[in-house]
Amino acid sequence: MDTNQAEKGIAIVTGASSGIGYELAKCAAADGYDLVIAADEPEIEQAAATLRAMGVTVEAVEADLATLDGVDRLVDRAQATNRPVDLLMANAGRGLGEGFLDQDFAEARRVVDTNITGTIYLVQRIGNLMRSQGYGRILFTGSIAGFMPGTYQAVYNATKAFINSFSFALREELQGSGVSVSCLMPGATETRFFERARLMDTAIGQAKKDDAADVAKIGFDAMMDGEGGVVSGWKNKLHAAVANITPASILAEQHRKMAEPCSAAD
Repeated sequence: MDTNQAEKGIAIVTGASSGIGYELAKCAAADGYDLVIAADEPEIEQAAATLRAMGVTVEAVEADLATLDGVDRLVDRAQATNRPVDLLMANAGRGLGEGFLDQDFAEARRVVDTNITGTIYLVQRIGNLMRSQGYGRILFTGSIAGFMPGTYQAVYNATKAFINSFSFALREELQGSGVSVSCLMPGATETRFFERARLMDTAIGQAKKDDAADVAKIGFDAMMDGEGGVVSGWKNKLHAAVANITPASILAEQHRKMAEPCSAAD
């Protein structure tokens, strides 16, 4: 059974208050899916109100998805709809710039807990529901950052390397189950990510970025087509290809030029 069934289930989207997550939710709503959306900020309610104008039902959950309790709250709300989960778009993520030794460790841990721990816990819970029902589609938001050592973004890039790898492993494990797993690997995208990660005083923070709606559409279509992974944009595809054949030491040096604070580089 696939997600083109006569009566669709729901789509869950995390990190949906803005950026790629919000645009993924719009893609699902445009395709006729009722939504359960989540983020760790009150703006999720405003996003829900806008999405409801597209003619779908939207449940908004303000929860800290870096915690197991927050993920449980989201899953409980989804199950309360008494509808199967057709789509899970695990998009919630957090970045952090500056040198690792200069970071507040609580902030660095929060990046790990959001990008990895909360994400894989959510996927395990919803993935088990999907496997039991015999169908479903899961989309991770990874990143081309996962292809290179992240000088001045060391923790973030490492978490995305984990997600990129994990998604393909899980995809293979679920072969024949009716559940597909895809990974969207965007490059720098025009969202609030760089401001929140304190990366505006960097070359990458000041550079032109991809449009979040375009990136989300590429990822949504890849998920619906059952693709394993997709890098959005031809420039990002080129960067990913080059990263695969470039020594890590050189990639780390190149990343320094992109992510080192301008004040430190001067």
